[in-house]
Amino acid sequence: MSWLSEVFQLNPADVNWPRAVAFLDVGLVPLFVFWAIGHEQYLLSALFGLLLAALSDPGGGYGHRVAHISAFALVGAGLTALGFGIGREAWGWPVLAAFVVTLAAGLTVAFGVRRLVNALLLNIWFIVVIGLEFNLHQHARITNYTWAQVLAWAGGAALWIAVTFIWWLIRGRADSPQPFAEIPGDASRKKPTRPLVMFVVIRAVVIAGTVALALGLNLSHGVWIPIAAMIAMKPSLEQTTLIAAQRLVGALIGAAAAALLLLVPASEHGLRLFAVEHGLGVVALVLFMHAAGIRFFSYTLYSAAIAAGVLIMVDLPQPSDYAAEGYRVLWTLCGVGISLLVMLLAEQIAKLTTKAPPQPT
Repeated sequence: MSWLSEVFQLNPADVNWPRAVAFLDVGLVPLFVFWAIGHEQYLLSALFGLLLAALSDPGGGYGHRVAHISAFALVGAGLTALGFGIGREAWGWPVLAAFVVTLAAGLTVAFGVRRLVNALLLNIWFIVVIGLEFNLHQHARITNYTWAQVLAWAGGAALWIAVTFIWWLIRGRADSPQPFAEIPGDASRKKPTRPLVMFVVIRAVVIAGTVALALGLNLSHGVWIPIAAMIAMKPSLEQTTLIAAQRLVGALIGAAAAALLLLVPASEHGLRLFAVEHGLGVVALVLFMHAAGIRFFSYTLYSAAIAAGVLIMVDLPQPSDYAAEGYRVLWTLCGVGISLLVMLLAEQIAKLTTKAPPQPT
């Protein structure tokens, strides 16, 4: 019971509902736009472009903010094009790309913690893109264009820039604080240590391996393995058992919630299916909204909200039958289990590097 109380520890004073409502307000724009044009398969790219652009916002002077967000959006657009371009190819190419992108993201720690966080955000998005493209490619009735996905991503990032411009004018052109103050802002360069490089390489191998399992073996709904692994894995060498457990439990709760929600459209047809799918799109957006507000209220519930929202949006363009839900939970369990093993390994490496040196005799 003591372990459970730590895993589900709540901090009511750290709830940020204004930020959550702000994200919901802005997120409704791409939601209704893609509903109106009838191309919901591009909605996830727009929402992630919006959310990750907000997370990368460094605050400060407006010119400084626009430059950083634009550079972040440009790199994200390139990864979006790469992921959707190779997601339908032979499984070796996505595996190689996943390894290279994950490795490069981890090594950005040499350029400061802030750049590492931004790189890891794009790393997560790239794994989601591979899974989304693989899922969409299985259904011939869904038309998906890489250029349209890139445009949706860029549009989401541009929407955040537009919102910050309006808010900058309202504030009298004054500098603004960092929207997500809890994200580290340290941009000082650091020399990568040997244990850190080892962890980065192991992490890249594990993510590439989960992509190989999903695509190479053509597992039914196997793309949930790398997505769940990436969501569950805390991208840091300084891991603790508690954080690992919170990620694991949160990802499992989110996966179970998403699986249950995706059962709803499995038996629906026609107008009812149309209404249910749109309703689930709103549910996913509300989950992202809660994640923005409860990041420090409960890390477990935050992880659950992110996992559920992502998995719903990935699967929503083509809801499947009841039998598929068992596969989703199984592969999610495998993904988070692999992530937990990696985090525990990283913890052991960190302990070895922090041992006190032997005293001279």
